[in-house]
Amino acid sequence: MTIYEVIKRPVVTEKGVTKKENERTLCFEVAPDANKVMVKAAVERLFKVKVQGVRTTNQVGKLRRRGRFAGYRSDWKKAYVTLKKGEKMPEYAEI
Repeated sequence: MTIYEVIKRPVVTEKGVTKKENERTLCFEVAPDANKVMVKAAVERLFKVKVQGVRTTNQVGKLRRRGRFAGYRSDWKKAYVTLKKGEKMPEYAEI
C-alpha cells in the first residue's frame, strides 16, 4: 500500500484545526485496513516530520434521509497524529 493509499485526506474541521494549533496533532482520514505503524510511516515520509504517536478511531456511518428514502453513509477510519516537539507543522489547509 502506498502512502497516498494509506492517507486519503486531511480532516479539516473546527475540532481538527483546534487540535492542530493547540496540541500539535494532525487529523487524517485513512484507509480502513491501515494500522498505526503504516499511518506513522506515511506521515513521516509525506510531510518529512517525526511522529510521536498515532491514535485511530473507526467512525460509523450515519443514517441519512432524503424524504421517504433512507440510507447510511459509509464507515471510515480517522487517525490523530501527534508530532514531536520542535517539528514544523505542515500547512495543508488555509482557513
